[in-house]
Amino acid sequence: MRQNIVAGNWKMNKTLQEGVKLATELNDILASKKANCGVVVGVPATHITEVVKAVDTEKIGVAAQNCADHESGAYTGEISASMVKSTGAAYVILGHSERREYYGETNETLKVKTDLALANGLAPIFCIGEVLEEREANKQNEVVKSQIEEALFHLSAEDFAKIVLAYEPVWAIGTGKVASPEQAQEIHAYIRSVVADKFGAEVADNTTILYGGSCKPSNAKELFAKPDVDGGLIGGASLKAEDFAGIIDAF
Repeated sequence: MRQNIVAGNWKMNKTLQEGVKLATELNDILASKKANCGVVVGVPATHITEVVKAVDTEKIGVAAQNCADHESGAYTGEISASMVKSTGAAYVILGHSERREYYGETNETLKVKTDLALANGLAPIFCIGEVLEEREANKQNEVVKSQIEEALFHLSAEDFAKIVLAYEPVWAIGTGKVASPEQAQEIHAYIRSVVADKFGAEVADNTTILYGGSCKPSNAKELFAKPDVDGGLIGGASLKAEDFAGIIDAF
């Protein structure tokens, strides 16, 4: 049975002190009630160790927002998967559209990062999705299929089963535009069919696929009600504990 997950991506926001405060607030909210889904916070690398200390990691998993495509060595400023693991993080976000667009990450780079993350016991939250021109040209299926195939289809079924997929309609991130629940369901079902064609129905049925485009408390319930939408990768709304908790409550 696949897991429903609400994951926050803080991006480059919050000082260390502000981040610990936010994590503590969220931890306090979840201490008083049972979440009906997995909860993850993706925090800046400088914050991971302190956020891990600030939360009950049985209730809140902590994710890095990236890791390097090398094991170690002379790569100034980079952070390896083993370093991420040593902080107490359980997840790493890979292939976010901002990493692809601003830092030129390719499917080939992400293939290496995925392998290193898995080798170090991290669960990748692997992002896929199309930009506006691709959606307008009706190429969204083609785009997400190639992203999955080129970066993930070298994996064994056993390793693929450790991946959480996050579909991001890039045109809906931070724009206030949202894919309709029907649009989200349509492409999530397609993504699941691509996985099934490669790894079989059982692996596909157990793959968690998150929606990542301007999800907030007001629309989360409708999105999460769709059979192939297993939660969300949340940007702006994860920066306020009450808003993030409101999305968690959608389950």
